[in-house]
Amino acid sequence: MMKRLVSLLAAAAVGSTLTVKMAVAEEVLTAVHAFPPFLVYTKTFLEYVDAVNERGAGVVQIKVKGGPEAIKMFEQPKAVRDGVVDMVHTPGSFYGAEVPEIDAMVASKNDAAATRANGGTAMMDAAHQKRFNVKYLAWIDSGVGFNIFTVNEPKFRSSDGVLDLGGVKIRDNPIYTAFLKSLEATTSPMPSTEAYGALEKGVIDAVPWTSIGITDLKWDKFVKYMVQPSFYSTDLGIIVNLDRWNAMSPEAKKVLQDVAIEWEVKSAADRAADTADYMKAYADGGMKFVSHSASGEANYLALAYDSVWARLTGRMEEKGSSGDVAKLRALYAPD
Repeated sequence: MMKRLVSLLAAAAVGSTLTVKMAVAEEVLTAVHAFPPFLVYTKTFLEYVDAVNERGAGVVQIKVKGGPEAIKMFEQPKAVRDGVVDMVHTPGSFYGAEVPEIDAMVASKNDAAATRANGGTAMMDAAHQKRFNVKYLAWIDSGVGFNIFTVNEPKFRSSDGVLDLGGVKIRDNPIYTAFLKSLEATTSPMPSTEAYGALEKGVIDAVPWTSIGITDLKWDKFVKYMVQPSFYSTDLGIIVNLDRWNAMSPEAKKVLQDVAIEWEVKSAADRAADTADYMKAYADGGMKFVSHSASGEANYLALAYDSVWARLTGRMEEKGSSGDVAKLRALYAPD
């Protein structure tokens, strides 16, 4: 009788231990990032990962598998959608044809903190879950604009004072396509990792890129002019496979989301502070800043933003969601 009691107590103890271990089992998410690790935007994401891994010890960890060398840049969104990887840090425009709401971020006048507060982020997350089987966790490094950088001195159209890209061979990717088409540029779609070689060989002689980061990519060896003003906003996000997200514990979700919200604010402030440093580095390196006339600038920006809203509207109509366009505009680009 005593032996049986001891055995039962031992079994109960083992079961209790297993239950505790199961209750605190650490969840591990795999992740990839779109850009190389030396780029400022990737550094932001990797800092986010470090913060999660520190705060989430024993609850949740992120294991980074690499960047475009692990999964090709434009294939990463599909990989996280299909569960090949759990998390991706990528520009939303890389899968904007599937989630047209993303263009509201591109054309945004608000930053991530503002859209999280006014309901824009919740609407963006709902669209991602509905259309792409991912949780939209965070909009990182928001508020950084884009410029066109050229090898040769830029020219301006006499008709409207807008940058003349006629005959200019320019790198393209999904975020710029609508705008560059409106400027009648000769475009060459390619990932950023191929642009250095294309500039070196003369395949392209202009690149659109964010206002910061040209020196990180070493493109300043070739491009010598920065066309003002800036346009658009970065649309870099952290997305998580929805099935994986739904299967996670509330504790793990809270760590990921809490740190993500903090990083939305921190990264926007950090990138704003970086801008002056990059502008100084450009000037010190001999880059010239070329501005439009007042009327030319107004026309240039109108082309940039009208082309994005037109693309968003067309895609939303195709998906039967045209009624949401005005809502998105009110949340992301209020008058």
